[in-house]
Amino acid sequence: MSVENPSTAKPLNLLQRPRRLRRTATLRRMVRETTLTVDDLIYPMFVMEGEGQKVEIASMPGCYRYSLDLLLKEIAEVSQLGIKAIALFPVISENKKDDIGAESYNPYGLVQQTVKAIKQAVPDIVIITDVALDPFTIHGHDGLVDENGTILNDPTVEVLVKMALSQAAAGTDFVAPSDMMDGRIGAIRQALDAEGYVHVGILAYSAKYASAYYGPFRDALDSTPKFGDKKTYQMDAANAREAIREVELDIAEGADIVMVKPALAYLDIIYQVRQATQLPVAAYNVSGEYAMIKAAAQMGWIDEKQVILESLTSMKRAGADLILTYFAKEVALMLL
Repeated sequence: MSVENPSTAKPLNLLQRPRRLRRTATLRRMVRETTLTVDDLIYPMFVMEGEGQKVEIASMPGCYRYSLDLLLKEIAEVSQLGIKAIALFPVISENKKDDIGAESYNPYGLVQQTVKAIKQAVPDIVIITDVALDPFTIHGHDGLVDENGTILNDPTVEVLVKMALSQAAAGTDFVAPSDMMDGRIGAIRQALDAEGYVHVGILAYSAKYASAYYGPFRDALDSTPKFGDKKTYQMDAANAREAIREVELDIAEGADIVMVKPALAYLDIIYQVRQATQLPVAAYNVSGEYAMIKAAAQMGWIDEKQVILESLTSMKRAGADLILTYFAKEVALMLL
């Protein structure tokens, strides 16, 4: 079959040619609907006890547990790159864990001392501290457990309130309850206000799913549950309407920012949450999402930089105002 010479082919009589706006890189930038910037990024960071320690997390290549002295240096560096906020997660030694997570509200604990040190060293950085018991309990669950293995809601909330107050006293900017206990946002907000911490915000893990994407993170904190799973308090991955209910409850209880976790497999949830509220919406690009991209890149199967940018842009396009991502430092360097 002969093919007509393209140079002599008669042009189609088209009034609309969308490709006109894709013709050059400059045109594509001019009409781009979604733009990822460093202002969108929150950097999750891991702090451990000791000094001079920087330990790579095997399942999260390029991510590290830092002792406080080296963490401060890393925060100073990422701040210079334009990253405005960090989310802090502690690696707690086994001898400080117990059944009730009492170390979580120790005023001289790892988190509390780290927050104070960061505020002295890099006062402009926004600090977001995790409010959940799993790093502090010997069983690895986010709540108190009875003799039957049931996660207790209301007694857990009492401990979470103590934890949030201790973090506020240390100087955190936002507490971020990630436990998914019922009523904890309202209880924490009331307690913060009663103690004069009206300026401390709440970033609520409102739609946090019982996901298989969390594995590397649990390795990082050594917080894998010693029994059972978290499906009685984290959300069923099949549910969408329930996410809106959780978001609406957290907003009514005083949340300042609501979040969807994970992000990449839940872009539809991010979109629906964005439509349901005028509050800022955050998305957590979790450890499993990070690890899959890193593993594929190490095998040479993908263009790592382009896949990172495409993935994070998809989260923003879905409606996320803020993205917690372990790629934050890499992306900040890409966007320079």
